[in-house]
Amino acid sequence: MNSFFAMMSRMKYIDRWALMRNSRQENVSEHSLEVAMIAHALAVIGNACLGKELDPWKAAVFGMYHDATEIITGDMPTPVKYYNPQIKDTYKDIEYQAAQSLLSMLPEEMETAYLEIFEKREEDAYLWKLVKAADKLSAYIKCIEEEQAGNREFTSAKKMALGTLKKLQLPETELFLQYFIDAYGKNLDELTGGET
Repeated sequence: MNSFFAMMSRMKYIDRWALMRNSRQENVSEHSLEVAMIAHALAVIGNACLGKELDPWKAAVFGMYHDATEIITGDMPTPVKYYNPQIKDTYKDIEYQAAQSLLSMLPEEMETAYLEIFEKREEDAYLWKLVKAADKLSAYIKCIEEEQAGNREFTSAKKMALGTLKKLQLPETELFLQYFIDAYGKNLDELTGGET
């Protein structure tokens, strides 16, 4: 039995932000779609605005699957995951074992095509940096949306997410923030020019 895609469909059952009071719950499936779209956009920005030669489609696929192991591990809250080096290393090992388990759910002839998604290759290191940035941008956007809903629970998380983004020092991220982030604070009428 090849259960890989049945397992992937279970991303929708893994809730994020478990330690936070949410005005709207977010699951790993919707988060992964947002990360994929943003990672694609970051690679496009890199090419169109910075003269790079990045693969936006590969960035999008990496983003789609970046949290797939959480189907097995669950979404461990960031403060716990990075509490100390020993926990961080142990969690990395658990993620690796989960990735191997997911790969084993594919037909043997398909495994090779998915290896580069689950076993990050050096030649894709910059794309994975963009995926990390997209992940942090998605978190930052979630914080903006929660604040817009009147939820102050995410105020500190918003500052931390922006701080992490700045530390990454990726020009693609800076341009995404410049071009797109202000729109996330708008309501539907403001986004559409009042034509709803």
